[in-house]
Amino acid sequence: MGSSSYKRTLLAALVAGSISGGASAQLAQNLTIHPKAISLGNAVTADPPGMMAIHYNPAGLTKLDDRQLEVNLLNVYLDIDADFMAPEGYEIFGIDGLETDPLTGKQKDPVANTHSHTNTLALFVPGYGILRMPPGPGVAPSAGISIQPPGSKLTFANAFYLPFVAGYYRDKDDSGRYQAQANALQRTTYLSPTVGYEINDEWSVGAGIHLSHMGVAADQFMRAPNMLLGVAEILQDAFNCESGNEPLAPWIALCGGNIGPWDDIGALSIQVQETISPTYTLGVMWEPTDWFSWGASYSSEADMNLKGTFEIQYTDDWSGFWQGLNSSVLGAISAAILSLPSGAPKEAGNVSADLVYPQHFQTGISVDVHPKLTLNADIGWTDFAQWDAFEFKFDRNLEFLNAARILSPENATPNSLRLPLGFKSTWNWGFGAEFHASSRLDLRAGVEIRDSAIPDDQMQVLAPLGDAKLYSLGMGYKWDRDTNVDLFLAYMQTIEYIPANGSCNVNCDNLTNIIYNPYAGLDIKTSMRIAMAGLSFRTKF
Repeated sequence: MGSSSYKRTLLAALVAGSISGGASAQLAQNLTIHPKAISLGNAVTADPPGMMAIHYNPAGLTKLDDRQLEVNLLNVYLDIDADFMAPEGYEIFGIDGLETDPLTGKQKDPVANTHSHTNTLALFVPGYGILRMPPGPGVAPSAGISIQPPGSKLTFANAFYLPFVAGYYRDKDDSGRYQAQANALQRTTYLSPTVGYEINDEWSVGAGIHLSHMGVAADQFMRAPNMLLGVAEILQDAFNCESGNEPLAPWIALCGGNIGPWDDIGALSIQVQETISPTYTLGVMWEPTDWFSWGASYSSEADMNLKGTFEIQYTDDWSGFWQGLNSSVLGAISAAILSLPSGAPKEAGNVSADLVYPQHFQTGISVDVHPKLTLNADIGWTDFAQWDAFEFKFDRNLEFLNAARILSPENATPNSLRLPLGFKSTWNWGFGAEFHASSRLDLRAGVEIRDSAIPDDQMQVLAPLGDAKLYSLGMGYKWDRDTNVDLFLAYMQTIEYIPANGSCNVNCDNLTNIIYNPYAGLDIKTSMRIAMAGLSFRTKF
């Protein structure tokens, strides 16, 4: 009775915190790099922005003469909402008293709903884990230097920046705490030695090596809306467990702890990281005339083995139930045959996760259609199909994996877990326009069409990332002969509706489903809004 339910909850709960790491990458890609690029819809492969040509197209470094220093500050405001609604006729178990998830409000009320909201950011700090930031916008800094010796066709550069960063936390009583209460994904490039070379007046090439830190962490509460736990709760009521008696002891004991489909099972904490994750970047630019340029760049994938720790702290009721069951005759026999949980109050240890940082290709053009107007267009591809599944390995045999392998031997062993994802590779379009108002002032606008890498049947509350459009405005001002300042504002929103049983990452209610579904049978609507502002300062030194 308990094996399937226990498996459903803990099997994917352990790794659910890491799903956001994969899913959020698409949303955060190219959002914390450079004000000029964002204000042009990231359509800058043929018109790389200053020092961050290191990221967009290293061939563009040849545009930087002498010695230059650049500092960027980007402010990000994140707002996430989720509504959980019981659909018409919702009676998930068909058992009196357990028809409706209390998260939706009153029992048997088909129009009741619960709203989840957060706008507080979190970061991953190496050696610490999740750092919960104070309310308000978060700051993503970057900086770099470049050197082009007089008369040389070579330009050398290095920068520190965040290729992507995403994280948030909720109140501990927020209804979204089951996916998740807090999580953070962060890739930090701390060294990026890059060189650009001007072949002739028309062609330039570039290449760089990027050394990055990758970190993923999550904290979340766990529960298991499952019919088997519903039956267990009804049996406990029938046994009158509140009286403290065990009417069928010593043959069977069900009153060691109160459990049910809407009760918390425990809390999970997990953090994994890789300190040195290398990639390389290649770029090329062609400028046959003074009014047209074409660029292309490629960033390699990185095979990573993230390592870290996990801890599952179970509730007293959950542990007590299994301890009581195993103390009975039939319970001990069942536990020996089916490898049922023993009722340990906590499980903790080391964990590693195989993950591929996906390769990326982008190409685009920049055209001066008028002396006062330049138009840019880019198309980019990211190989998220690499994320067909995440694989986790533990340093010991775990109770929940022993239970999981009974129903899913292809995805679980006593010390390993494979989480199917089924992500897809995506193509994104970017468009930008730059109006040259004067010799010192440029006004910019852009839009980027960002397709989601997550299939509709894999959507979730943890990373509510659907198709989105990024809208942006900005300006560039030449402060003096050696100094440039860029400013930008941008906004993006993604809204998704997940009907009941629409995604087995969040709201399926079948007995044998392997993925964690804490909102089984509910309709879910998610919304994520991102507002950004920032500036860049670049000068010669």
